Amino acid sequence: MFKLTNKKVLITGGCSGIGQSIALTFLAQGAEVHVLDLKPSAEPMPDEITFHQADITSLEAVEAIAAKLKTIDILVNNAGIPQIGNLEKTSPSDFQRIFDVNVKGAYHCMYAFIPAMIEQRSGVILNMASVAASVGIPDRFGYSMTKGAIKSMTQSVAKDYVKQGIRCNCISPGRVHTPFVDGFIAKNYPDQQKEMFEKLSATQPIGRMAKPQEIAHLALYLCSDEAAFITGCDYPIDGGFIYLNN
Repeated sequence: MFKLTNKKVLITGGCSGIGQSIALTFLAQGAEVHVLDLKPSAEPMPDEITFHQADITSLEAVEAIAAKLKTIDILVNNAGIPQIGNLEKTSPSDFQRIFDVNVKGAYHCMYAFIPAMIEQRSGVILNMASVAASVGIPDRFGYSMTKGAIKSMTQSVAKDYVKQGIRCNCISPGRVHTPFVDGFIAKNYPDQQKEMFEKLSATQPIGRMAKPQEIAHLALYLCSDEAAFITGCDYPIDGGFIYLNN
């Protein structure tokens, strides 16, 4: 089950964290894996994974990759950036930057690749949303805005292209233990790293952060043929954050 043999996949932000775990998982399941990122992985990636360097905020750059690949079976819009601050602490430039990466970036990728999916009358799009799309999180105004947009775009694309054989879903992770989290804690709480890690972990009722691999397993299911009856859905994977904290 869950094999991706003969499936051509593009994963944005695939060189670190969740995206890297998805890339390695999909490769292990037989997919032809392409990753799109601003820079190569800091750690060696298998030679079978093809790296494409591009900025998803540029439609021209993304369309150039689409022209090179010609067609794909699965698109995973994983690339994104964080931003901390409430409305007053989110400057116009902060707002524009996170919108350009998290929202326009996903839009550019879907815009560039969906014509070929329509032509082949099949395709899977998986977008990375967040629990921030569904519940209020303090000091995450800009980030929450972008993930809410991702959730809404997912539902819209699923509705508009279901007759063309295209499925579109999104995943909403809670806090995931990635190198970004470690770097964030080290930068902002250099003398309280252990305490802050435990505090952030405890915000999930299950008592810990997710592992990137756990997100990758859900991504694998939603992109596989076993999930052929699923489209237009958002899947929280959050250790009970949304429903058990309320």
